[in-house]
Amino acid sequence: MSETERQVFVATPTSFALEAHLAPYAAHSAASRGRRYAEQPPSARTEFQRDRDRIVHSTAFRRLEYKTQVFVNHEGDLFRTRLTHSLEVAQIARSVARNLRVNEDLVEAISLAHDLGHTPFGHAGQDALHECMRDHGGFEHNLQSLAVVDQLEEHYGAFNGLNLCFETREGILKHCSRENARRLGDLGERFLTGRQPSLEAQIANVADEIAYNNHDVDDGLRSGFITLDQLSDVCLWHTHHEAARNEFPRIDGRRLIHETIRRIINTLIVDLIDTTNANLVRVAPESLDDVRRSPPLVEHSEEIATQAAALKRFLFKNLYRHYRVMRMANKAQRIVTGLFNAFTEDPRLLPPAYQVRGPVTEESANDAAAPTYDSSQARLIAHYIAGMTDRYALKEYQRLFVIDDN
Repeated sequence: MSETERQVFVATPTSFALEAHLAPYAAHSAASRGRRYAEQPPSARTEFQRDRDRIVHSTAFRRLEYKTQVFVNHEGDLFRTRLTHSLEVAQIARSVARNLRVNEDLVEAISLAHDLGHTPFGHAGQDALHECMRDHGGFEHNLQSLAVVDQLEEHYGAFNGLNLCFETREGILKHCSRENARRLGDLGERFLTGRQPSLEAQIANVADEIAYNNHDVDDGLRSGFITLDQLSDVCLWHTHHEAARNEFPRIDGRRLIHETIRRIINTLIVDLIDTTNANLVRVAPESLDDVRRSPPLVEHSEEIATQAAALKRFLFKNLYRHYRVMRMANKAQRIVTGLFNAFTEDPRLLPPAYQVRGPVTEESANDAAAPTYDSSQARLIAHYIAGMTDRYALKEYQRLFVIDDN
């Protein structure tokens, strides 16, 4: 089935019962734009629940446990990883979706999959790989996440990837250049026409920011890279920190930090729900298509958005640019760049699955069910490196460049 065709799902008794409460502008699984490869409908779950389950059971999802959020995995057991971040995003997004009467299962699937394409070593690894791929189309983790679920996972006999629904794939693809959008067909069309994704995709996007802003504060304080005195100048933190101290004057330390962060997250979620509800009342969408034609509907109030942006700027200046974080980022870039250069100079160093095996066949070139993925040697190297965990990348670097006397 081509990307431009529509697979009609049948509303099974299970999907009807589980989605009967949804608003008319929510994404309903029976009205999905379908999968790239037709499958029999699930008997005891909805199509979006099937997507979520496939993501959770994927290899790429398990690897997130050992991929950097801010702190490299070996720096401490209590810092967030890409896996715990994704779980926190899903929890926040589900809470918002439930209150807005949109599809919790879809928003959870998007949230759990949104970072599947991230490189080892967080944004430092991504920046390094993008620079390495500059002459080969660049590297962007949203597109890589899509490649993971469309192509790279190998779990099913009938197809590559996870064969997810259009709406899940659409939510994974938060950003896309116009050039890549044209290549992706219907999936990239909204980036060319200025239309919006589903409310579920919009919710997952904002939940991502709520999660990382607040857990990065927690991890930054735990590491000692930022301090409570520094945070006292940030309005969103100061307001809730003082409220927590006034209500619980005898608590301090980690308990006070957690109480403050809990209150900030609650404020952000409640404000997001209230503001979005007001937008929905004002715009009055009657269908998912109405949502797509509307301006972005999932947003914070102006006051809270301003405060959240100030917290984000604080983290960028004081945590993400802390000299010890920058030192690790520099090491990460050297590792990723070194791996890429070594594999480019001699692809025989790669596992066989990542070596170009020959020209594209007529059969594969005419496969209308998939976007035209780049299968060049450089892109295969990028797939290999992007799929690495932090510790695997370190080991590969040592195997290639360190002579062990033992």
